[in-house]
Order: sequence, then C-alpha cells, then structure tokens
Amino acid sequence: MDARSITKGANLELPTDTTGLQIVVGWQDSENERAIDASALLLAGRKVRSDADFVFYNQPTSADGSVRHLGASVTEGGVEERIAVDLESVPGDVDTIAIAASLDRGSFGELSGMHLVALDDGGAPIVRYDITDATVETAFVFGEVYRRNGAWKLRAVGQGWDTGLAGLATDFGVSVDDESAPDAADLPAPILDETTSVLEETGTELLDAPGADDMDAELLDETTSVLEEAVDVGDFVDDAGADAAMPGEPEPPLEEPVPVAPAGAAPAASRAKTVRTRQPRTTRIMPPVPALAGGTNWPAARLFSVAGVGAAEEQEKRATSALLATMYAVRPFARGIVARLGAPAGTVETFAEVQFELADRKVIPDGVIRVARGSRLWTCLLEVKTGTSQLRRDQVEKYLDVARIRGYDVVVTLSNEIAPGAGEHPVDVDKRKIRKVGMLHLSWAEVLQEARMVLTHRGVETPVQAWILAEFIKYLEHPRSGASGFDDMGAAWATVRDAAVAGTLRAADRKVPAVADAWLRLVRFLCLHLTAELGVTVTSPLPRRLAVDPAARQAAVVSKLAVDGVLDATLKIPGAAGLVTLAADVGRGQVKVSVQVAAPKEGSSQRRVSWLLRQLDKAPNDVVVEVGFTGRTETTCERLGDARARPAVLIVDRALDITTFKLSRSTPMGARRSGVRGAFVHSVITALDAFYGTVVQGLKPWPSPAPQLPEETVSEAAALDDLT
Repeated sequence: MDARSITKGANLELPTDTTGLQIVVGWQDSENERAIDASALLLAGRKVRSDADFVFYNQPTSADGSVRHLGASVTEGGVEERIAVDLESVPGDVDTIAIAASLDRGSFGELSGMHLVALDDGGAPIVRYDITDATVETAFVFGEVYRRNGAWKLRAVGQGWDTGLAGLATDFGVSVDDESAPDAADLPAPILDETTSVLEETGTELLDAPGADDMDAELLDETTSVLEEAVDVGDFVDDAGADAAMPGEPEPPLEEPVPVAPAGAAPAASRAKTVRTRQPRTTRIMPPVPALAGGTNWPAARLFSVAGVGAAEEQEKRATSALLATMYAVRPFARGIVARLGAPAGTVETFAEVQFELADRKVIPDGVIRVARGSRLWTCLLEVKTGTSQLRRDQVEKYLDVARIRGYDVVVTLSNEIAPGAGEHPVDVDKRKIRKVGMLHLSWAEVLQEARMVLTHRGVETPVQAWILAEFIKYLEHPRSGASGFDDMGAAWATVRDAAVAGTLRAADRKVPAVADAWLRLVRFLCLHLTAELGVTVTSPLPRRLAVDPAARQAAVVSKLAVDGVLDATLKIPGAAGLVTLAADVGRGQVKVSVQVAAPKEGSSQRRVSWLLRQLDKAPNDVVVEVGFTGRTETTCERLGDARARPAVLIVDRALDITTFKLSRSTPMGARRSGVRGAFVHSVITALDAFYGTVVQGLKPWPSPAPQLPEETVSEAAALDDLT
C-alpha cells in the first residue's frame, strides 16, 4: 500500500494492530559527503529520564531495548538511516519518542529530498513526511511517535537547531560531555598501556583493577571513559551500565534469552552520567607482508585455502565457515555486517550448522549470528548459497518458522544474487511468516565490499586482524571460492542484444524485462564496487516514483532499451565535481561515460577553458569536451586532444559566458553475456573505472569567492576604525 502523506504539524494515528515500527530518515546530498546521523530520544514530559534514553551511533540501543539505532543504508534515492521502535516494549512513563538527525558540517538547508517514512512490522509504509523548509539547522527533529489515550500517533515536526547533535541532546535533558576527555592517542603511554591491559584481562571497571589506587582519580576517570569509547576493548559496558561478556568469557546457552554478566562487574550506579556525542576514532593497520621468502616462487601460506574445493556443498560450507570465523575474529568487520542487518552494537559471536527441531524434523541453517548488548540478545539465522546455487523458498520459510518459534530477530539469506534495489529480497515467501521475523538478503559482493571498506578505509584493531581480513578478501576474490560479483547478463541477453542491433526490439518482447532486471543489478554492483574502491558511499539516484516502485523502475529501463536501444544510469559519488552518467548503447555497441561540471562564474572565456584543461592532464585525447553558453542552446564540441592544441576552438564567441563543461568518453561495448574477454559487464566496469580515474577524480569545483560587502559599508567601517 502507499504511504499516506502528511505535512508539517500534522499527526496520524497508527493502526491499532501496529506493534513495531521502523522509522526511515532519508536525504540527498548533491554537494559533498556529509556525516548525517539519525537519533531517537525517549521522553517523559519533553525530557529524557536519563542519558540512557538517548539512542544514537555511540549508544545504539535504549536501556530497555525498545528503541534501536539500525544504522545507514544506501538506496537509489539517496542515503537513509533507520530507527526501530518496539511499541509494546516502550516503558509506560515514556510518552514520546523524538526522531532526529544531525550533521557534522554544513546545514540541512543544503540537502534535498529530506523525508521521514514510518514502516509497519511487515515493512509496508504507513506515513510519509517530506521536509522542504530546512535552512541553517545542523540538528533536526523530523517527527515524533507519541502516545495519547492508549493509542500511538505520529506527528510531523520539522524543527531544528544550529548547535548540532550536542545542542539537540542538551535541550532534551541529556548530559553531554565531549570536552573533558582526551583522545586515547594523546594519553601518556604508560597509563594507556596499563589501563588497556587491565581492561583486556578483567573486563571490569578500572577502579577495581590492581594498581588503580596509585593513579590520579580524575585522570583515571578520563582514561576509562576514553578507552570505553576509542579502544573499545571487549564491549564490556552497555548503555545502561551493565557489563557484557568479554570474548573468552562463558556465554549463555543458545536457548538462554539473557546473557550473563561476568563476575565482579561494577554496579550501574558507578558509571559516568554523561554521553559523548563525538564519533569514535578508528585505527588503520595494513596486513603484514612476508619479508623472508627465498624467492618469488615461495608462495605465502593461505589462511583460507581453495585447494581441493570439490562439490557445490563443500564450496558453500567453506565459504560460510570463512565468513563466520572472520566475523568472530575481526570485530570491526563483524559490526559492519550486523549493522546492515539491524543488529545492536555489541559482542558478536558466530556458530555454524546449529540443529533445531521443527515439527519432529531437524532444521539446520548454515549459520547463526548472535549479538549481545547489555540485556539485549539479537539472533540471526543464516542461509548461504555459493556459485550458481539458487535460494529456495521452502528452506527460507523453514528458517522463518524456527526464528518465530524461538523469538529470534531475523533470517538472512546470502548468495551471489544482487537484489535490484536496496531492501528488496530475491525470494517471495508467505507474508504471514515475516510479520514477527525480519527477512533480509546480502550478496557476496556486499560482503566483499564491507571487508575491503574495513581493511582499507575504516581500520581494524591489530595487525593480526588485518592479516585475517586480508586473507578472507583473497579467498572471496578467488574464482573457486564460489563467491562472485556480477558478471552475467543472463540467458536473454544475446536475443535482446541482437534485436537492438537490428532495430527490431520492442517493449513487449518477453525477454526484455530479464535484461532490464540484470541491468539494475549491474548498476547496484557498480555502486558497491566504487564504494569499496573509493571509501565513500556511491549511490544511483532515481526519481522518487521509481525509487519506491520496483515495477515502475523496471518498466522505465524496458522502455528506454526498447525505444533507444540504450541502458543508462546516473551515479552520485560524494566529493566528485558532478554526477557521472553511464550509457550502454546496445544498438551501436558503445559504452559512454560522462560528467558535467559548472564553469567558473568569473573570468574570461579563455580563462575558464584554461581552468578546465589544467585539470585534465591525465585524461586521454579522445575525451569529448562539450561547452554550454548563457542564452544559447547550441554548444561547441571538440576532442580533448584538439582543445589542448588550440583552446580557442571551444569558444564560439568571447562575448558569451561559458556556463558548463560536459566531458564524455565512448569505448567499445562487449557483446558476450558473461566472462571477461569481450563481455558486456567487464566492458562497462572498465569504461567506468578508466573514466573516473583519468577524468572525474582530477576535477575540482571552482571555489566561489566570499560574499562582498558594499564599498560604502567598507569605507564607513574603515573611517570608524580610524577614529577609535
């Protein structure tokens, strides 16, 4: 069903059978990548009852577990963050849950497409609020879920602050302390070494540790707080003050609903009463490189070996074991994976082939993932496929039944199939089975992207973790692992391609939708590929109508392919000078990649052309430069090699202002459905990488000058300054 749209100040009563919500906060950022973080505040009388009622990236779960911060995800329409609310678990004295977001730089007025959408238990949209009047705010309350006369309602608020996340939290009664504690890297080395060692060995409060009495109490408090945030040893403190089990501590049995705190845990009352809104720092450590080899023919031993991989079942088990073991050993990677699945931040443990009973039958999922965060225990059942093996509906539904009976949170499928859109699942199941249990899908391409992001861009904690993660990446990248990206356009490709070349392709042809679907999957894979390579979140923005409607999205691709013989997409790369456009002209056998940038707003035409050419020193001569002018529909268009030799060929009239430069490059399109040599997918990836590396990444927007005061104002100020 379609979400009901409401405006600022309006409210809507939620359906009476609604027991849980997912609140989606979304936006588009056309200028630069900004850190935008959603948060929620549990309010009683417009104030939090304690700092534990503030749910955000540093404190992702409320003390009672009723509200959870699920993290960010990428959609074709932009970026979104999700907050989960279990309405049945919200404490009775909490009357309002405020849904907010904050910026690390810039203001919300610089964003577009800001919206809030509330989804019911089954993921169906209930209500949508689009925000169009944001200005200078750096923190913003999108909406409120509140209780009136026993019924839950949602109100569109649209109110902001210019004091950021800390200011928002303070106004709602949260005690914020981001100033007193130094970074861990700034602490004296002996103190850092001593406290880290104590925490790793005991998992208890530093005040209880041997030798603590000899340390300055104030410095000790600051050191403990910093280590809880930055060193993050063992996840031993939850947001309510209770200790979670350290790695190596006895975990509760699989059927036990609540994890047991380690002996000697300090009481909650001894915890600090302030919240840190500063983002935690990460350490980037690269894997060690062997230096004692006797020659180039000495191959390094592999942690995850592909030697002897036989049948599909063995391939699947090896890949599953490698994934689960790496998650257990490399905490930042595990957190990245479970965050995609809506799990709280906490201690992650993994298990393989756990047996369950279901109607007198044994049901054995490929894996179980559990996350402990204070009193909250999150559980996921994992079904894995490798190679060309397809997910089966009957298997997935059995795992959904097990999860429902045992009160587990989600069933996750993992295969080489890439869903066409974020949040979509390749398997249709009985909708009744996902009323109480979530069902999500991951592709091996997403797992590989997360591993590469953590190792290269986010960082791990130790050299050993870096080595393990690097070995896991090498394993996944080997063809025999059974984990692949996107490399096959499907059985319908050859027929559709030939019809496009012949000019006989029609939208009604039965095989066209299959190719359109494959193209959408390829575009999503390209976003994952560039995200892992660049370390920023690359998206493919779409009009709202297409972003929320998979059928309409496929129909648009079918129409474009049938009418023009073209498959196209737009990619938004944070920090790039403009949107990157990709067009595969199937009829002509060409792949064209383009970017359009704004020309400087001052200077002569010659100066503006020179500004562009200076930035294209690495671009090949066959790049085409198209120049747009003010008040003129016609453009000039020349090859870059010719423009380098004679820049004046791009200037039609020196009296006309140059407004835009469009840069494009066309390369031959591969015709084969799969493989590398002569394959369509490989030719598209190669064209995109080459154009970005030689053209786009060298472009920088023209820096606009600071706004100018009128000359008379400057003169008056100077005169007054002389008098004083």
